Amino acid sequence: MANIKNVAVQMDHVSSINIGGDSTFAMSLEAQNRGYQLFHYTPDKLSLRDGKVFATVEPMRLRDVHGDHYELGEPERIDLSTMDVVLLRQDPPFDMAYITSTHLLERIHPKTLVVNDPAWVRNSPEKIFVTEFADLMPSTLITRDPTEIRRFREELGDIILKPLYGNGGAGVFHSTRDDRNLSSLLEMFGQMFREPFIAQAYLPEVRKGDKRILLVDGEPVGAINRVPAEHDARSNMHAGGRPEATELTAREIEICKRIGPSLRERGFLFVGIDVIGDYMTEINVTSPTGIREVKKFGGADVASLLWDAIERKR
Repeated sequence: MANIKNVAVQMDHVSSINIGGDSTFAMSLEAQNRGYQLFHYTPDKLSLRDGKVFATVEPMRLRDVHGDHYELGEPERIDLSTMDVVLLRQDPPFDMAYITSTHLLERIHPKTLVVNDPAWVRNSPEKIFVTEFADLMPSTLITRDPTEIRRFREELGDIILKPLYGNGGAGVFHSTRDDRNLSSLLEMFGQMFREPFIAQAYLPEVRKGDKRILLVDGEPVGAINRVPAEHDARSNMHAGGRPEATELTAREIEICKRIGPSLRERGFLFVGIDVIGDYMTEINVTSPTGIREVKKFGGADVASLLWDAIERKR
């Protein structure tokens, strides 16, 4: 076994998570089961002083019990480079606060193994990284220009419009060819976001589900299909999507083989991709979810496979 003793988890506060579907909880629980000491901290407890990265952490013990899932010890300020592994797991938004934390964590990686590699997380925004594989995607436009978006809808008919750095299905809109609300929607997006927006061809296959495929060190290890609610265009489980068991198709295996080398080159030990029909729509590298759902529906123990990969890297 790799020489791992201490694991720090940079995450949203453990009190706020729903353990039934939280991948960070699953990853941390597996680390605890392997005898590693867990330390919990939130991104606001991270500091850089005189070239050293510090965090105010709390020793953490976990239990797989709803309503009684954690205990935290006394806070202590530590040099984060004394940890063996740091899990970078807070949820987006992928904003300047998130980007700054990757700059700080980059100072300790790879001596302290940060999962995923913070520099590549910063340089691989999920809805932009995926465009490196344009032939595997639906037709996609990234812009703030309303004229470009109107032209895109005119050519394609139905489109999906969403924030470039959003997550969890928030702010995702389905605009049909005869939808008269597009101008108002673009005005609202323009007021809410300084960044460009992303528009994609609407894929009717989404009614059958949006498949989340999990990859560990570039290899597919499990998948879950997420079926949108009847009156919703979004399939994210945060937005009411229904998880169901699934198998990988030949096309999905082909997609994973194509992207696997790029994931390994960038040090992405844990990734979740989204596939609708025959097309990949996102490569999630910040805090992918789906570990507990895959296992619940009879799939692999992805948390265990991930820690096997981390131990090999150490």
